[in-house]
Amino acid sequence: MPEALYRLTARSAVDLLRRREVTPLELIDAAERRIAEVEPILNGLPILCFERARAQARRLMNAGAGDAGPGFLHGLPIVVKDLTAVAGVRWTEGSRVFADRIASRSDILVERLEANGAIVIAKSNTPEFGAGGTTVNEVFGHTCNPWDTRFTPGGSSGGSAAAVASGEAWLATGSDMAGSVRLPASFCSVVGLRPSPGRVAHGPRSLAFGMLDVDGPIARNVGDVALMLDAMVGEHPEDPLSLAAPSVPFLRAALEPVAPERIAWSPDLGISPLDPQVRAVCERALDAFAGLGVAIDRRCPDFSQAEQAFQVLRNMQRVGGTMELLDRHRDALSPEIVHYSRRGLSHTAREIALAELARTTLYQRMAELFQSCDLLVTPTVMVPPFDLRQRHVMEVEGVALPDFFAWLRLTLAITVTACPAISVPCGFTAAGLPVGLQLVGKPRGEAALLSAAALFEAQLPYAALLPIDPRSTAAPPADW
Repeated sequence: MPEALYRLTARSAVDLLRRREVTPLELIDAAERRIAEVEPILNGLPILCFERARAQARRLMNAGAGDAGPGFLHGLPIVVKDLTAVAGVRWTEGSRVFADRIASRSDILVERLEANGAIVIAKSNTPEFGAGGTTVNEVFGHTCNPWDTRFTPGGSSGGSAAAVASGEAWLATGSDMAGSVRLPASFCSVVGLRPSPGRVAHGPRSLAFGMLDVDGPIARNVGDVALMLDAMVGEHPEDPLSLAAPSVPFLRAALEPVAPERIAWSPDLGISPLDPQVRAVCERALDAFAGLGVAIDRRCPDFSQAEQAFQVLRNMQRVGGTMELLDRHRDALSPEIVHYSRRGLSHTAREIALAELARTTLYQRMAELFQSCDLLVTPTVMVPPFDLRQRHVMEVEGVALPDFFAWLRLTLAITVTACPAISVPCGFTAAGLPVGLQLVGKPRGEAALLSAAALFEAQLPYAALLPIDPRSTAAPPADW
């Protein structure tokens, strides 16, 4: 059994832990063996903390489960993105400025996960401060896509997505501003959820009221994402936006799903070019909803102001976190961080006001859409995975993009709405590269969103393909 443990779903592994048929230490050993096998190929987990993990496992085994509530993980090893502090562990945020920093305290998110029986075994790679749609930095280098190591896993949670897809971890945390959970989930054929702002408490942070950046779970299937979300949620006094945990666990919504009655489908949100293979894969995948008797409307709200609003709000949030670094360490920072910070400092009060007005208008348009539709559905990313050495996409189907984040339009536009969104695997290109479908739910509607995603996933074979052994030449899965 120990050799096969890394292949278990998170729910199956937790069930074995709960029944004491396997110990947390055995799962840590299994993860360590798998990481040693694939990490030289992927470079997704540059920071390991097995000694700390084993000490935590022994404490948990001695204490027992006690009154285990929803989402209790019973000693399941997990991975945490390197933007998030884990006490006593290296915390670089992908930046040379903090290359040797050790966290003195864990983030609220990690404290809650550990209180719910999670055991952190590693930190996953991320671009500097999470600013990028690929996963590369000057401290640890590139992370590769396990479906084809010549390609990017996306970002900025690319290390987490690659680790989950390849069996290095059962569950991983990610953070999402422009799409940093959803994009790598799409590129690595895993499931990634961007929850509503406040659903997952985090911090303490210098920008406690920021609504663009949220933390969310990454897993191999929808049920495992729901399990991890239950372990992550709840109010916390140090996070002023945090929401109470629901009375009904999110896992129940995934295990007892109810089909949506009507969805709105838009291949481009009216604002984005789209790779033809991505369009074809996603439109074929819609048959899964049609087969469930779900009505499909081809419409969406007006997103024409979403990108500009996001850019302004993102720049303001970035500069709030990097002003002092820009003054003291400009030469050590990535071009992306310098660009966003300088742009943030240049915005006028009028530009900021217009961005806030646009965000409110878009939220109201989404509320109107959800009066007649249960979901808005789009491709997750306008392109499939691309060359590892390419940092950004600047042209799609002959359309030049004005900014090196513009290729994330389909996810960043949804960020502006504050609606929860999930990326679910929906197929592969002719070259065997993964494509994800983005499902967008009603405000604070994670339960219904997970329910619909679970039904969609059950109609398709892709969750069963994981974990994958990393390979250097993509080919379509045998049963896709």
